[in-house]
Amino acid sequence: MKYRIKDLREDNDLKQKDIAEILHIHQTTYSDYELGNLNVPISVLSRLADFYNTSIDYLIGRTDEKNPYPKSKKK
Repeated sequence: MKYRIKDLREDNDLKQKDIAEILHIHQTTYSDYELGNLNVPISVLSRLADFYNTSIDYLIGRTDEKNPYPKSKKK
């Protein structure tokens, strides 16, 4: 699967190491996510979507709409 996480990281002038630290994972694991060698877990996609203020659908290429969906009022 092709993710948009590399483009977003580069657009924000961040290094893989920076994002890996935020996610509390190894840089090599994050690199494998960007390269498509590993599927990104939903929990990680959710954290990335929150970090970049976008939606998981945008991250995985299901939409070109970068703005996030409104937050649910239900918890």
